[in-house]
Amino acid sequence: MKLEFGFGTGVQTVEVPDRNLIGELHAGPVPAGLTGDAEVRRALAAPIGTPCLRDIVRPGETVAIVTSDITRPMPTAVVMPSVLDELYAGGIKPEDITLVFALGSHRRHTAEEQRKLAGERAFNEIRCVDSDPDDCVSYGTTSLGTPVDITRIVAEADRRICLGNIEYHYFAGYSGGAKAIMPGVSTRAAIQANHSRMVLPECHAGNLEGNPLRQDIEEAGAMVGIDFILNVVLSEHKEILKAVAGDAVLAHREGCRFLDTLYRKELKAPADIVIVSQGGAPKDLNLYQTQKALDNAAHAVKKGGIIILIGSCREGMGEKTFEEWMKSAATAESLIERIKKEFRLGGHKAAAIALVLQKAEIMLVSELEDDFVRSVFLTPKHSVQEALDDAFRKLGPEATVLSMPYGGSTLPMVVGS
Repeated sequence: MKLEFGFGTGVQTVEVPDRNLIGELHAGPVPAGLTGDAEVRRALAAPIGTPCLRDIVRPGETVAIVTSDITRPMPTAVVMPSVLDELYAGGIKPEDITLVFALGSHRRHTAEEQRKLAGERAFNEIRCVDSDPDDCVSYGTTSLGTPVDITRIVAEADRRICLGNIEYHYFAGYSGGAKAIMPGVSTRAAIQANHSRMVLPECHAGNLEGNPLRQDIEEAGAMVGIDFILNVVLSEHKEILKAVAGDAVLAHREGCRFLDTLYRKELKAPADIVIVSQGGAPKDLNLYQTQKALDNAAHAVKKGGIIILIGSCREGMGEKTFEEWMKSAATAESLIERIKKEFRLGGHKAAAIALVLQKAEIMLVSELEDDFVRSVFLTPKHSVQEALDDAFRKLGPEATVLSMPYGGSTLPMVVGS
């Protein structure tokens, strides 16, 4: 069978014998229903596990709304009008509301970036600020020893509302929920302590129960107190398909279940060879972005198997710290040891690649120089066909093959794994 994979602005094709191909993973069909602001209003009118937001707040209370920063696809500008309407219906005044952009360890926003994120109405009606890791209130530590130090404007508010989008997260299980608090409005020390657990086997995409990193996040959220969440699930075109509102855990779990109906794909058995692409430009501009598809593919490959990762990477590695960690490491295993001691954004992606390399060989079809690819512990290939032919030589002509043409969006899970 002839298969096509996005590669930059073009495609890569490969012939896979029918007898070897065990499946092609695509996102499921989107159910008919409300979308966008209409779906947000529906969710706010039918919260899960709590009263409506207007019935929670009281006149005279201060409200902190925590939302994502510019590095996340959360459509804050779309949902804020409905959230504000709810708060005003509950008697809250505009001057008592603050929209806080959760920076984690990311850079601060410009005023124009804040305006774009918040939307014109919210930016003009209420105060909009970035979280400040240097001005925090301490709540102590979680049972795992993570410091719970929360930016003051959030900690001292009478009510806390968390916004976010839900997608698969490669060590917290899913984004959304209490992640707005930890690491969103926490300190670098908290992020270091929490995220250093990413190397534990239970900390992987699609896993919530028994995931110590996610449990740590939700314990921190409970210590601070989250009165209400509004989370959304987005299409590949970043449109709101589903909104969930209410309790920080119960509503979040409902959103995760919906995400699974679209993007979680069950397999009866892992494959010897997984061919995976981000789907082409702009998602494969660099290795930093292409890594997401790699991490999802790792759930579908056998121990000792081969992942053929397809990504143009025409802009190189894509992130300075990521590149420095990859280029300076003596071995892939040393990256895992380093992240345990020193969590750094960028470095965590290097460690994630190293974790996949413990399970499978990674052949990279890209525009990067061969010697450079080898220096970062990957096997360079010039075409998918060349990579597949070599994989068959290594694993035998009967090796099974799984195709993931949109690897960043689909999460394979072997049943019973």
